[in-house]
Amino acid sequence: MGNLAKALTGLAALAFVLAVTSHFVGPLVSTQAEAYSRASTNLALLAIALVLAFGDRVGVGRSV
Repeated sequence: MGNLAKALTGLAALAFVLAVTSHFVGPLVSTQAEAYSRASTNLALLAIALVLAFGDRVGVGRSV
């Protein structure tokens, strides 16, 4: 789940960059900046939820 959270965080960063770019340049592929901004927020929230739900289960069953 850690890799999935990292991938979602990367996609959220990409969506944020697209939102900023489309705000200054204009709509990219007829999509407004708000759509990229909302996608960035949703992907980041999914990554946070995955880390909170499955993050502390990584070391279960191992003695350190």
